[in-house]
Amino acid sequence: MEEVFSNTFKAIRKRLDERRAEGRRLWQQRLGTASEFCRAVVSNGYLSEEQMQRAAQRYRLGASRDGGVIFWQIDEFDQLRDGKIMHYRPDCHRDHGRKPTWTAYLLRKHGQLPKDWNTDHCLFGLHLLSTTDFTDGTDALTTNCTNYTNLAAQPENNLLNPFNLWSNKTIAVVEAEKTAVIMSEVKPEYIWLATGGKTELNVAKLRPLEGHRIILFPDTDEDGRTYRDWYDIAEAASDVFGHPVTVSSILEQRATPAQKAAKIDLVDLLFPEP
Repeated sequence: MEEVFSNTFKAIRKRLDERRAEGRRLWQQRLGTASEFCRAVVSNGYLSEEQMQRAAQRYRLGASRDGGVIFWQIDEFDQLRDGKIMHYRPDCHRDHGRKPTWTAYLLRKHGQLPKDWNTDHCLFGLHLLSTTDFTDGTDALTTNCTNYTNLAAQPENNLLNPFNLWSNKTIAVVEAEKTAVIMSEVKPEYIWLATGGKTELNVAKLRPLEGHRIILFPDTDEDGRTYRDWYDIAEAASDVFGHPVTVSSILEQRATPAQKAAKIDLVDLLFPEP
């Protein structure tokens, strides 16, 4: 029985290694800052060229042939799940005339991806949990959030999530990939992840973050609905994880009525348009 288990484990490990290598080949082929998005981030003064280079390397940003940015979704085990191709205008706002496209769909369409490829979407930037040396860091952004002391991770939990060992550094979850990329340089003391949409947040996607300090930064709106929705999800996740998942009210408190009507996010708050 022990030999059967050992052989099965080796086969699974081999397949995972093959998938990681295959995924790495895919994102490395498109790695770069030649996208409209990267150029717009720099030209609009959000980041310097040096900062943009670092952020692009951190999130493994890619560029499509027609200038779109590829926001790769790579999980906490460094396995590629999918990639979202998005187009941005010169003012660094999304080009809503061009809908986002998923790389897995395009690759399957051309027979370049196995049919059993796992395309379950995860948080953008989740691979940082496996590549980051976590250190503690807090600042004014946590003022409106509940602080807590992390519970000691149990050995069996570490087998399921080995990254619980690095639970000093706060993980910040925002809606837009753009926000995560920019904020990673503006507030590098946090690990910035993105859901990719206000309705893309759920407890299952937060599960890999269990054991870490987690703060959610929802976009704002006129009636505060997004804040309430994310707050409910945070409460549910807190019950499952056994430790608090907090929600920042910084936008609800500081955004003007006009900004709320425009549904701004953290980047809009820190870089207001003239």
